[in-house]
Amino acid sequence: MIQHPEPEPSRPLRSWIRSSPGTHIWLLVVAVTSLVVAISPDRLDHVLLHRNSSNIHQLVKYPVRALLSSAFWIENPASLALYAVLFEFFHAPVERWLGTLRWLLIVATAHIVATLLSQKVLLMAIQDNRAPHSMTHVVDIGVSYGLAASIGVLTYRLPNPWRWFYLLGVVAFFGLPLLTGGTFTDLGHATSLAVGLLAWPLTLHRDPHAHGSAADVSRETRV
Repeated sequence: MIQHPEPEPSRPLRSWIRSSPGTHIWLLVVAVTSLVVAISPDRLDHVLLHRNSSNIHQLVKYPVRALLSSAFWIENPASLALYAVLFEFFHAPVERWLGTLRWLLIVATAHIVATLLSQKVLLMAIQDNRAPHSMTHVVDIGVSYGLAASIGVLTYRLPNPWRWFYLLGVVAFFGLPLLTGGTFTDLGHATSLAVGLLAWPLTLHRDPHAHGSAADVSRETRV
């Protein structure tokens, strides 16, 4: 397990970033790719998003590249600020709690499983003429599958009875769209949440540098 440095009280921002390096490296890469999309000429941004998508076409031709690159792009650069906040509230506390390797294992597994399952369901819909063939080239990128996994794992960080209120809320948030005629993306989000919840065994032996109380979760989310 990667050991994170001890907090530096005099430098809280630096300490927070160093305590969750994977989260902030990922966020930095997403910021760079978002800038590329934002400054790209018309149509070039369209090409970039499709080339780095994990849609059926790209998965068939370049499966490894599609699965990897799709985790570092977002379709709308204007959403970067929102994703930065979500990274700090969900990814960073989980990474600091479990350590970088276990956190990365969970979010990478969720991203891969959710992508493959949702695209398989979409392919079946296309083959059954329930979806247009053009959906094989749909833009399927973003960091939301990994976020859904961290949101799921964070359930085990909270004390009772708040854990159950939180769990009910996230299951409703990701499950209701799927139950009311959701898209393949909604299926991916629900799958990722399930992966996070099923990662409970990985939370049993936490990072020795993690804090143990519910109050620490609140402190950790302050920069």
